[in-house]
Amino acid sequence: MQQLVEIEKIDFQSETYKDAYSRINAIVIEGEQEAHENYITLGDMLPDSKDELIRLSKMENRHKKGFEACGRNLDVTPDMQFAKEFFSGLHENFQIAASEGKVVTCLLIQSLIIECFAIAAYNIYIPVADEFARKITEGVVKEEYSHLNFGEEWLKANFEESKKELELANRQNLPIVWQMLNQVADDAKILGMEKDALVEDFMIQYGEALSNIGFTTRDIMRLSAYGLATV
Repeated sequence: MQQLVEIEKIDFQSETYKDAYSRINAIVIEGEQEAHENYITLGDMLPDSKDELIRLSKMENRHKKGFEACGRNLDVTPDMQFAKEFFSGLHENFQIAASEGKVVTCLLIQSLIIECFAIAAYNIYIPVADEFARKITEGVVKEEYSHLNFGEEWLKANFEESKKELELANRQNLPIVWQMLNQVADDAKILGMEKDALVEDFMIQYGEALSNIGFTTRDIMRLSAYGLATV
């Protein structure tokens, strides 16, 4: 009931809402585009899984088109320049890792960090979204779990030889996530999404993924804490 009251207070047509939405919408569009490109790259790095990774990349492209439609529905032009800068840290680190053939790092960035970030954001957004965007986002989030699952399964199967690289990649990239959450906190709040809820949901998703791969509870607490002091 509380959530319904909050939705009723949101004016989806206000200039304040649309201004914030122009950046949030751009972030999800760019996030899906990054994922689309990253899975194509991973397909080249993991030829045995190429067909599956190409399938995931096509799914991400379809998600992007869905979120573009959400922006059009509210007559909002997404601020794509902002979104590209928003993702620049993870984008650069993925490109460097790919150029060095570091499959484990690439999987951590895309299949764990970006997917968990997306799932957390979508989970928090769905209850406060306009009706059109809610239907789109509900469909997307169900499919994102399959993308997360691919990375989990591959890393689980190669856990012992991947563990050191995973820990290093986590140390390099997780602080970027906290910076991203801080950067988007004010706009997210205007859309009805509290930063604390985003942080909590991300940590739950990410912790579960690390557990599924093979890390212990103690490991997960240590790994999840990197850069958290900045939040």
